[in-house]
This record gives sequence, structure tokens and C-alpha cells, in this order.
Amino acid sequence: MSIESIRHDTGGVALLLRAVEFSAEKHRGQRRKGVDALPYINHPIEVAAMLANIAGVRDLVILVAAVLHDTIEDTSTSPEEIEIAFGPEVRTLVQEVTDDKSLHKAERKRLQVEHAPHLSHSAKVIKLADKISNVRDVTERPPTDWPVERRREYLDWAECVVAGCRGVNSPLESCFNETLKRAREVI
Repeated sequence: MSIESIRHDTGGVALLLRAVEFSAEKHRGQRRKGVDALPYINHPIEVAAMLANIAGVRDLVILVAAVLHDTIEDTSTSPEEIEIAFGPEVRTLVQEVTDDKSLHKAERKRLQVEHAPHLSHSAKVIKLADKISNVRDVTERPPTDWPVERRREYLDWAECVVAGCRGVNSPLESCFNETLKRAREVI
């Protein structure tokens, strides 16, 4: 994409920035679990940035959904609210990567592994970038109450989820492989 085409794509840029603003407002006050308790919004921004910069994603539906991927799961945002603000395609994609918080954590984790191979291509790239971000955090900024064994278990589980998302984007998959390899060396 050329600088000229970016300069003139005000509608797409405006939509993406509206999604960032929406997500920031919804996640206001939330922090990541790491020792430095970074603002939560850093995570969905990182996921969308990876999709754009590593995976080469230019599809605004995917990028907007990436910025919003945790809003239904981790805030009081409803699917209808996402649809009204960003349309049915974005809502569908956000819902596709959303865990059912009414289920126990172990069941949600099991279902992520089971459902990963059946996700749409778009949902798989979001899921893959999400796991890269999370593995980085577990490695570099782990939750203070997570012993080494729990961190290793997370890496094993993330690898199982990603196994079901393979074949969608080689650069992103390589990034996951490198991130996981480094995590296993560090942890």
C-alpha cells in the first residue's frame, strides 16, 4: 500500500481509529495481569498491529475486529452494540473469537483447542496474533501469581490452539514459532 493511497483512505482510517477509541473506552480501567499492569488496550492494539505489520492484513473488517476482539468477552459490550457501531461482519468475527465466560475456565480452554480448526480464515489470523501477544506477555511480563509451571502449561495450551490455526499466514506463523521458541528458552 502506497503512502498516497493511505493519505486518501480517510474512511478506513477513521473506522479503525473509531474502533481503537471504542475499545479503549470499553477496557478503561482494565489492566493486563503482568507485573507492570499495562493498560489493557495495549493488547488489542498490539494484535491489530501484528496483523497489519507482520501478516500484511489490509482488510478493515479483520483489523477492526482485532481491536475489538476482547470487548464482548471482557467487558459489558453486547454483540448488538458492536454491530450497531461497526456492522454485522465485524460483530460476527468478534463473536467467533469470543469465549463463553459462563463456562469454567478449563472448559473454555478446551473449546478453544477444539474449535480452532473450524474458525474462519479471518478468525484464525486474529487468534494467532492474540496468542503471540499473550505468549509474549507470559514470557516477558508474567502475572505475578503465575509460577513457572503454570506459564509452561500456558505455552503448551497456546501451541495446541495455534495448531488448529495453521495454514493461514506464513509470516504470522513464523512469528508464533519464534515467540514460542524464545518463551521456552526463557521460562
